[in-house]
Amino acid sequence: MRRNTSITLLSVGHACVDVYQGAVASLVPFFVAERAYSYATVSGMVLAASLLSSVVQPVFGVLTDRRAMPWLLPVSTLLGGVGIALSGVSGSYGLLLLSVAVSGVGVAAYHPESARIARFAGRGSHSAMGWFSTGGNVGFALAPLMVGAVVGAGGLRLTPLLVLPALVGSVLCLPVLRALGRRQAAGGSAAAPPGEDDRTSFVKLSLAVACRSIVFVGLSAFISLYARQRMGDSATAGTVALFVLYLGGAVGSVLGGTLAGRWGRVAVARWAYLVSTGTVAGVVFVPGPAMYLFVALTSVGLYVPFSLQVTLGQDYLPSRVGTASGITLGLAVSVGGLISPVIGSLADATSLRTALTPLILMPSVCWLLFRALPEPPAPHHGTPPDSRTDDTDAPPAPARPAR
Repeated sequence: MRRNTSITLLSVGHACVDVYQGAVASLVPFFVAERAYSYATVSGMVLAASLLSSVVQPVFGVLTDRRAMPWLLPVSTLLGGVGIALSGVSGSYGLLLLSVAVSGVGVAAYHPESARIARFAGRGSHSAMGWFSTGGNVGFALAPLMVGAVVGAGGLRLTPLLVLPALVGSVLCLPVLRALGRRQAAGGSAAAPPGEDDRTSFVKLSLAVACRSIVFVGLSAFISLYARQRMGDSATAGTVALFVLYLGGAVGSVLGGTLAGRWGRVAVARWAYLVSTGTVAGVVFVPGPAMYLFVALTSVGLYVPFSLQVTLGQDYLPSRVGTASGITLGLAVSVGGLISPVIGSLADATSLRTALTPLILMPSVCWLLFRALPEPPAPHHGTPPDSRTDDTDAPPAPARPAR
């Protein structure tokens, strides 16, 4: 199987998993409308989806460093879908939290091993990892459309239909796993020995990822409700805002991988966070439909560093790639989910605008942390990409790995 065929299938599978991360925020307005939940109550859904991820994802990262577990990809994909499918079946808030938590565990178990496999399949290319991350962002973007079409048409009782992407994703990853298994058996996984770990830089990077998580997950949880308030209580306005927020992430991931090949990962991420400080302020304070422009710019700005942070973490901890992937990808979701109930409680006590205002500071903190990070040399993964004959179907103008 050609390299880019593998990356394409993994990217689509990633979309089928991350649609369930986006589905949690997409379901919030429907639970508010059908069950009259408060801001603090619905933010508990986001917390339930994120709480176990904050522990489970790094744990699976450690496990995949000790032993490859490719079977996690189809199993965790199904688990993520089943949890969301069951979320609207029962009227019990406790069962709702349990089902969303099950989905969160499935999504958390998927990411460390899938990132390891994507790195191996893409042979260390930042561009390949960017396309893999883009798949997840497309899944995020499709979530509000999928939930709106299914739940908007028939109410929460139709959530079992939302399991369909999980069925597709679990099937798509199977040929990739078989092909990579044959490649490993033939000795295709040979690579240079891992370099020395830079724990200090990895800690700084993790703090930046956590701050990014707070602003992005915070916006994801409440941007739909905020847009509905700003646009005359229009349900369509809320769905569009969430769709734009997620779709911009797909653009940002591809753009980040391309720019990093020219200017380096650290520099590109640093400037992206500096720009995001202003765009988040625009989301909160600019009135009228212009808010959508700032939502799009914020999404692009926050996602330009996303795949770059994954490969940076892997290069800062080259001896523990699974652990690095589990922590960077886990923090990208879990920390923001832990803070969401605080935002919800503040919104109940004051207003959504007041509760969202502190998010403006988070990209600035990321910018300061990235100013202290070095650009690590990207390790070689076997034969340089330019010398292979299996890259003929590569995406246009792939960026070279930063050295």
